[in-house]
Amino acid sequence: MNPRRPVALLCLLQALLGVRIVLRLLRTAGGERIVLSDAPLPAHERVSVVVPVLNEQKRLGPCIEGLISQGDEVVEVLVVDGGSTDGTRALVRSYEVRDPRVRLIDAPPLPPDWNGKAWGLQCGFEQVGTGWGWVLTIDADVRPAPALTRSLVAHARAAGVPALSVATRQVVSGAGEGMVHPAMLATLVYRFGIPGHAARRVNDVQANGQCFLVRRQALASCDGFAAARDSVCEDVTLARALVQRGHPVGFYEADGLVSVRMYEGWRDTWSNWSRSLPMRDQFSGASAFLGLAEVTLVQALPLPLFAGLRLSGAGPAWALAINGILAVTRLGVLMGIARAYERIPWTYPLSPLADLPVAAQLWRSALRRRHTWRGRTLVRR
Repeated sequence: MNPRRPVALLCLLQALLGVRIVLRLLRTAGGERIVLSDAPLPAHERVSVVVPVLNEQKRLGPCIEGLISQGDEVVEVLVVDGGSTDGTRALVRSYEVRDPRVRLIDAPPLPPDWNGKAWGLQCGFEQVGTGWGWVLTIDADVRPAPALTRSLVAHARAAGVPALSVATRQVVSGAGEGMVHPAMLATLVYRFGIPGHAARRVNDVQANGQCFLVRRQALASCDGFAAARDSVCEDVTLARALVQRGHPVGFYEADGLVSVRMYEGWRDTWSNWSRSLPMRDQFSGASAFLGLAEVTLVQALPLPLFAGLRLSGAGPAWALAINGILAVTRLGVLMGIARAYERIPWTYPLSPLADLPVAAQLWRSALRRRHTWRGRTLVRR
């Protein structure tokens, strides 16, 4: 067989998927952003906050500090403990003394068909006061600004969405994480486009459980977090369940209102974010694998393939041109997602070099049924 033929077929497939992605980027460009709001909220629009925790003593303090700095739009902060053995419980008790809105809730024993975080969120939801309009779920590593909650609700009301989550500003450290984290973040842009829109189709959903606001009534229509009980990407699964029931779900950036340090170094990022990043669940079907094919062929492969074709001359000139265009597109995405970081690490421009290993890791995770998270085994349906 002529060696140029497989190369030509591969590059043709790259071109077809590349057109899909470029159209997706163009369609989602210029989206809305959540902006600071100082407007008070009516009583029926106030918010219950649920924070699931397990051994979060080192990270939880700044999160609760940010939550108790919210105004009277936040009526309660329910910290649901899944069995911490460090000083998490004592820390929450100290905040209960400072602010009566803070309440420590002990989650009952974890049922065998639930993951720990979804169970904690469900236990918190069951304790939420019935008179309040919204539920905000926050992870322990999130740092909320004082006006976050009212700004989220104001945006949700203006956009007419019963649920939204935030593309939080990321804090990374170290040379390794400065390469791995941006490469993983870019896979979301390639598969789903640029934040700033509300999804009305299941396959368009983006979501981030680190900061997720939802109307209490809409959440109740999904039986709380039951749809995500055994998901390895519970935030996305919940958002897809909401959309399936006719509730549009927004995903927006929120400049200066919330930040998060997700992981401790590149190894933690590599092993733990890749567990949920394929976003494969009972709703995804073949679209999850199509998205990973897009990441592999359009994000990860063009740079090395362009270099290989240029040096070897093994493919037609148009194949070299296609990979050159896709490589330039990758650099454009790199510049676009720079605003997702509080500080740009010096290795950030080198992060496209991690694309191929990241793509391989996402395929590996997507094909696995059993995953381990904090000593607990999750089995994908």
